[in-house]
Amino acid sequence: MEDRYNELKQLVDGGGTIVFFGGAGVSTESHIPDFRSATGLYQMENQQAYPPERILSHSFFMEHTAQFYDFYRSKMIYRDAKPNPAHLALARLEQEGRLSAVVTQNIDGLHQAAGSRRVLELHGSVQRNYCMDCKAFYSLEDVLEMSGEIPVCSKCGGTIKPDVVLYEEMLDMDVLEEAANAIAAADILIVGGTSLTVNPAAGLVRYYPGNKLVLINQSETPYDSRARLLIKDRIGAVLGSLFN
Repeated sequence: MEDRYNELKQLVDGGGTIVFFGGAGVSTESHIPDFRSATGLYQMENQQAYPPERILSHSFFMEHTAQFYDFYRSKMIYRDAKPNPAHLALARLEQEGRLSAVVTQNIDGLHQAAGSRRVLELHGSVQRNYCMDCKAFYSLEDVLEMSGEIPVCSKCGGTIKPDVVLYEEMLDMDVLEEAANAIAAADILIVGGTSLTVNPAAGLVRYYPGNKLVLINQSETPYDSRARLLIKDRIGAVLGSLFN
């Protein structure tokens, strides 16, 4: 494993623009559960009246808003979560001018908390919330401090919705296009903490034309055979080793 760590460091130190594409596994080391693992969010079905996939859908939000928010507050919000070594390493690579973008499937805002500036959030962020009627902005803290089962806009009384992409909703095409362009322009693409099975996000890897694809994930992905470097280890340990 140490040889693979050294090979990654050589690739990164060799120059060229880096783009990082990450999923839920990037945040599990910050104690935020993923979705599909044995301890993930989707294993909670027997504890809920509805499966998580149903609760996290647009139609459920519209029809059962109070129940959505009960699940959302208890299972999707982690106020005490802090950036881990993976987030911090990526922020440092950007600050040093070596990394041009972070493309993430996560909604927790930990990349920005670590100091990353160009973060392309494919699925939105819990840190942003908007009134569905007047579009007034509310921070996560604003929403959590509101009384009542359903957050209500102080300006017009409309329902506030998190700026996250729910099931049945489309990804922001501008963000998706910017992510595809960033990946297409990368010299090195590092993919970590994602099974690369959920489209359209997973399909972004196909835009990478280079031969320096690095995959960091503890389970197999459909792109393993294409990787120049495959590391099956914790992503915090791997990326953190770049600065040890």
